[in-house]
Amino acid sequence: MKLSKILVPIALAFSVVSSAYSAEQTLCVSFTENSNSGALGSSPLPVRTGNRTHTSGRVPHVQIGVTPVESITKELHRLAFELPGVESHPTIVSLAGATGMWLEKGVSVKHPKAIVAGREFSHIHPDGSLHIPLPYKRALEMSEKKWGERHPWATSQDGWEGLVMLYSASTLEELRTVLQLIVESYNHVTGKMVSMSDVC
Repeated sequence: MKLSKILVPIALAFSVVSSAYSAEQTLCVSFTENSNSGALGSSPLPVRTGNRTHTSGRVPHVQIGVTPVESITKELHRLAFELPGVESHPTIVSLAGATGMWLEKGVSVKHPKAIVAGREFSHIHPDGSLHIPLPYKRALEMSEKKWGERHPWATSQDGWEGLVMLYSASTLEELRTVLQLIVESYNHVTGKMVSMSDVC
């Protein structure tokens, strides 16, 4: 076998790994530079570019016509579960295939009414969208700036007024804001003051 036939696949594999590492490094550097990411309402959200994502507008509350970016969704899962005391479980709230973000038993809960069921404070859908509880004012800002929308159940029960869907991120820059909001949700529910730079 010619040496070139061996080296080309190796070079391609190295390129893919290097690109993934570079993307991860870029994202983490952006969080390190903004060490307050995760503090509740620490800074105004940017306006999300483009149109709103089309959704069902009812339960089951899902995105319609969205093709997820696999590398972005993978990075979302990796970093979301770096939060302290958060475990991955099959959802007990959403449709089959979604991944529940569960608080371990030792993690205190400051706002239990914000959790829909069990200790699953959030869940990630296969397309990279997710449902999380936020402080009410932050939920309104998030919706106004097109990062997502309030859940159809948001007005149905005390404690759920900040329940929202975050649209799928399609770029690292969008993922940065989505992850910031996940950390804010975690801090809201637990009363902690974790920063994304703590887990990235």
